Amino acid sequence: MTLSASRPPDRDVVAEASSMVEALEVLWGRGRDAGDPPVPPSQLRLLFALEGNEGANLRTLCEVLGAAPPAMSRLCDRLQAVGYLTRDISPTSRREVRLWLTPRGAALLTELRERRERELATVVAAMPERARRALLEGLAAFRSAASATGLAAVPAVTDGRSHSA
Repeated sequence: MTLSASRPPDRDVVAEASSMVEALEVLWGRGRDAGDPPVPPSQLRLLFALEGNEGANLRTLCEVLGAAPPAMSRLCDRLQAVGYLTRDISPTSRREVRLWLTPRGAALLTELRERRERELATVVAAMPERARRALLEGLAAFRSAASATGLAAVPAVTDGRSHSA
């Protein structure tokens, strides 16, 4: 029996979660301008995906991001032009190009995470301790449910931070 068949979603919870996600998007957007020049969301998604798939080829990144090869290639061109990624030829196939974050690209992602975490820390610090514990428990349950339903790949926090976009 699926989760949705056993119990319909609570509309109040869904509405509150939707509102929270919108607030997080605004918060996340503030940190996005960390780069010089600022990096658009589509390019950031590519950088985050590449961070978890160093040395991937274009086809792999297209699959990870659900993007078409021409669009992905243009994003890579732009990111390479500003020094956030580099390309090299695969040692196993001269027709295959591998993609890598540059130190500048990795630094951008680190700075972006730090900015976002500072913003989140300000909000979390304003919450009562009991509410923080409830939030942590709720987020863990949400991640677990998202993973169990196959609707989203939500990585668990392993070293104090999640490594996804």
